[in-house]
Amino acid sequence: MLGFIDWVLRGIGQVVFQNNPISGAVILGGIFYNSWIYGIACLFGTIISTATAMLFKADRGLIKAGLFGFNGALIAIALVAFTSPNFTTGNLPNLHLWLYIVLCAAFTTVIIPAFGALLGPHKVPGLTMPFVLATWFFLGALLQFSTIDVSNALKPTSPSDFTGPRPEYTWVTWFHGITMGIAEIFFQDNWLTGIFILIGIAINTRIGAVMALMGSTLAVAVAVFYGAHDEAIRDGLFGYNAALTAMALGGLFYVLNLTAFVYTVIGVLVTARVWASLDVFLEPSGMPVLTSAFVFVAWLMLLAKDGFASLVPVAPVDATTPEENLARYHTRQNR
Repeated sequence: MLGFIDWVLRGIGQVVFQNNPISGAVILGGIFYNSWIYGIACLFGTIISTATAMLFKADRGLIKAGLFGFNGALIAIALVAFTSPNFTTGNLPNLHLWLYIVLCAAFTTVIIPAFGALLGPHKVPGLTMPFVLATWFFLGALLQFSTIDVSNALKPTSPSDFTGPRPEYTWVTWFHGITMGIAEIFFQDNWLTGIFILIGIAINTRIGAVMALMGSTLAVAVAVFYGAHDEAIRDGLFGYNAALTAMALGGLFYVLNLTAFVYTVIGVLVTARVWASLDVFLEPSGMPVLTSAFVFVAWLMLLAKDGFASLVPVAPVDATTPEENLARYHTRQNR
């Protein structure tokens, strides 16, 4: 039982690449601080996806590292968020939704080795794409059913008019945009939860925390510079994909040298724009962007690794923390 709890907490931490149960516990505490409903959903989804991996006898090392849990954590929170009239704290699911979450979380476990088969030969991880695909599949289906209500955010609409006068930005735009950008990785509309998540990351890796903060900050800077909607910035919508891209490229799957840092900054700046573009493309269907912008940009920039000699890639199986990746690289260089 203690081992299973450890794997579940690691699964929550792995949403932000942290194979550390303490990091997972701090992040879960931040989610509970915002909403006990989201906290329970996060735990429930992680438990289901992890137990499914155990049932089908998946790779034990991957289970222990929490790599079968994080997609289940995200999809459970997402399903509650997008079926609740109150997105900020969520509404308690009915029996139909709980059963729906069980199937969705189990399905993410099935998709993980499928992406491993596709991307494994290229040494590129599946990231959160199992969560993205499963959420799109199952959220869209809810529009056909009547036992589970969906929020207005999922109603198909025509693309809004994004033109207009440049908003008047304040310090709140920046502060909430950056901290909420971290919180929105877990669909949390609470800047303090964003601080909890940042602390959880920092417990395991200081560089990772700096990268997450840098990614969200640069995304807000892009949004402000080009005159994005103030409300979208303050809600953290520009920051969460960029924060994930910064962590993935900035030391985790590339050794962090000067070239990799510049490469990461490029990825972050691109991700902020890709999120904005996908938001417009998906609006007619009512589907949210989720973390797809991060996945698409990270995949492209990881698949390109063999074309640039100055980048030092780290295989997913060897990726631990930016600090450890850097230390191993220096050890090899000094031999």
